[in-house]
Amino acid sequence: MSTSDKAPTAASDPEHDAAAPEADTEAAAAATDAAASAQLSTAPLEDPPAGGPAVGIGVLGWARWFWRQLTSMRVALILLFLLSLGSIPGSLIPQNRVDPMKVALWKGKHEFWVPVAEKLQLFDVYSSVWFSAIYILLFVSLIGCIIPRTWQFVGQLRGRPPGAPRRLDRLPAYTTWRTGAAPDEVLAHAEEVLGGRRFRTAPDTAGHAVAAEKGYLREAGNLAFHIALIVMLVAFATGQLLKSEGGKLVLRGKGFANTLTQYDDFKSGSLFDSDDLPPFSFTLDKFDAEYEKSGPQKGTPREFKAYVTYSKGAHGAPTKTEIEVNKPLDVEGSKVYLLGHGYAPILSVTDPSGKVVFKDAVPMLPQDANLTSAGAVKVTDGYQDKNGKKEQLGFNARFVPTFAGKGGGTMLSQFPAADFPVLALNAWHGSLGVDSGLPQNVYQLDTAKMQQFKKENGDPFSQLMLPGETMTLPDGAGTVKFEGIERWATFQISQEPGTGYALAGAVAAILGLAASLFIQRRRIWVRAVTGEDGVTVVEMAGLGRSESAKLPEELADLAARLNERAPTAPAPEAVPGNNPVEATVEGGRG
Repeated sequence: MSTSDKAPTAASDPEHDAAAPEADTEAAAAATDAAASAQLSTAPLEDPPAGGPAVGIGVLGWARWFWRQLTSMRVALILLFLLSLGSIPGSLIPQNRVDPMKVALWKGKHEFWVPVAEKLQLFDVYSSVWFSAIYILLFVSLIGCIIPRTWQFVGQLRGRPPGAPRRLDRLPAYTTWRTGAAPDEVLAHAEEVLGGRRFRTAPDTAGHAVAAEKGYLREAGNLAFHIALIVMLVAFATGQLLKSEGGKLVLRGKGFANTLTQYDDFKSGSLFDSDDLPPFSFTLDKFDAEYEKSGPQKGTPREFKAYVTYSKGAHGAPTKTEIEVNKPLDVEGSKVYLLGHGYAPILSVTDPSGKVVFKDAVPMLPQDANLTSAGAVKVTDGYQDKNGKKEQLGFNARFVPTFAGKGGGTMLSQFPAADFPVLALNAWHGSLGVDSGLPQNVYQLDTAKMQQFKKENGDPFSQLMLPGETMTLPDGAGTVKFEGIERWATFQISQEPGTGYALAGAVAAILGLAASLFIQRRRIWVRAVTGEDGVTVVEMAGLGRSESAKLPEELADLAARLNERAPTAPAPEAVPGNNPVEATVEGGRG
């Protein structure tokens, strides 16, 4: 793959046209011109050379044709485009590895499309056969392009600049003047001037000239760009196969240890091993949140900050630090991100005998930006009714940090800070179903085998509570006290081993692309020969890979510096038919 679809051949190279003599077909001149017309690019030829074997005859011919097409820039761009298109379904359709519950909901809402989506592997896009095929073909295309181009580029670096064409005046940039210095002296000065400008020079004794070349970083940048793409592809694949990502809700004062059983939810790549989890732990010491208190942006979050104490390894020294949004904690190769926060009312439940059978902070899930929250309280063990029968209690809970007040609306928070916290509970008794062995949502109450407590008039029993208030259950079933409020924060712990390599590849790709776009590969020749009148004639010419206004400017500057060391000879006396020769620089033959 190259930055052009087809590299110029010798027949279409402007340097070849400039070097071909009009009426001289001597073998030595032809060899010199062919060397001067060498490619200024490492781009491979996509078409077979004239007179060579035809591609497409037999299995070997078809294999060669397929390989040439696969390693062309055209096909690589098509593969990149297909890769981007293939990522779209993975963004629009839920993926099994990300959220199986969302996949189930999507299937329920789009039953007609489920068979098609399953056949096309749209629920596992990034591990599907067709996505992997595109990915692998792109990888092979880049590898097949880079290896031959690298060897070709190494050969160019080890070689010598080609000799000067016979007709320098046919090149795009050209200048000439006469000087009193000897030819050998002029050429010595030319090597010094060109070498001072970081040109690689070589004497051309056969052509009485000095050949110079510059701009190798263009092809080096081109190769670096392609290699960086491969690094990015490998890093992406490594990250997907070995990554791990999990979430954890942590109450203030509680901690987390980086083991698989500690996560609330966890997903990983197909090659991930739980033994690869780095050992560390942290404790949430405090959580602070600030909000805009007035104006049109009232309630808008201004700052979230979690104060934690973490330890590396099993016996690491405790270290205090702060975690903010977009400012994760980087520990042992894992990053701990702060995702969200909320409130956890502290409740205590007593049985009819007055025994406390439950006391804990119960996290509530936010429902809106003002942290109106909902959850469930489950008392699974230790409770007995007034008759001594073992039962389980459950409470549907709704919490608002800032209540509008009775008659001021429904249970919706008016502000995210806990300025007027209120908790609403309704109570159930019976079996929570936790002994069935089936997983349950901790924030929802399964009332299939439960009965709701009733008031004396038969209405469902419920109550609004302020911190410190107590709710007495009907029929002497016990009490529930709203002890206070705790804060919680959710963290995401991610381990992506390929991230650093992907970043390095992206930076290298940008630098390589910039070099291939803005650095020009060019050649300069200086010829000095003795004229018929005994005065040395100096010729300078330049050729670039593409037309550029900078090449004539650079040639003019180099000619001016060389002219300082080999100054223009005095013009001969003007006689009829004899005009003085002046130094000129031509750009684009204009």
